[in-house]
Amino acid sequence: MAWYQDTIKTLYTPEQIQTRVSELGKQITKAYAGKELVLLCVLKGSFVFASDLARAIDLPLRVEFLGVQSYGNDTTSSGVVQITLDLTRPIEGEHVMVVEDIVDTGLTLDYILSSLKNRKPASLQVCALLHKPARMQKQVPIDHLGFTIDDVFVVGYGLDWAQKYRNVPEIGVVMNPDA
Repeated sequence: MAWYQDTIKTLYTPEQIQTRVSELGKQITKAYAGKELVLLCVLKGSFVFASDLARAIDLPLRVEFLGVQSYGNDTTSSGVVQITLDLTRPIEGEHVMVVEDIVDTGLTLDYILSSLKNRKPASLQVCALLHKPARMQKQVPIDHLGFTIDDVFVVGYGLDWAQKYRNVPEIGVVMNPDA
């Protein structure tokens, strides 16, 4: 038994995740056919997803990273977005795909999109692994979506709880996050 199996209940297996990531890669390849793409990985939670997604996209692309934090060590977003790492190159005139691990309140993604629009990309879209509509406070566009989930706290496949569980190969529901 894996070290985490007494803490989380599997929601999506590694195989289910990889199938969906492959489908998303094909969708994005078709949507951006003939164009170069900037894949903007929102750190830290989306690094695993962005890595797999980049390999599933059959286009020339470059990868940028944007570090943001809104959870701290809690299981709910504080609503206050802290930029922890900014882009290394300009995105003006480029086609940008923001890669997010999870969209729940929409506050963090709204902040990110507003900031990026000021940098004048040619286009700006969002690919999110997970969407938790029950928690939405701010409507934001999700152009490519992996899975819609209920209002549960999830970890694994890059998503964390107090910086732990990122290396779990599946996405699981934390059985008792307040214990």
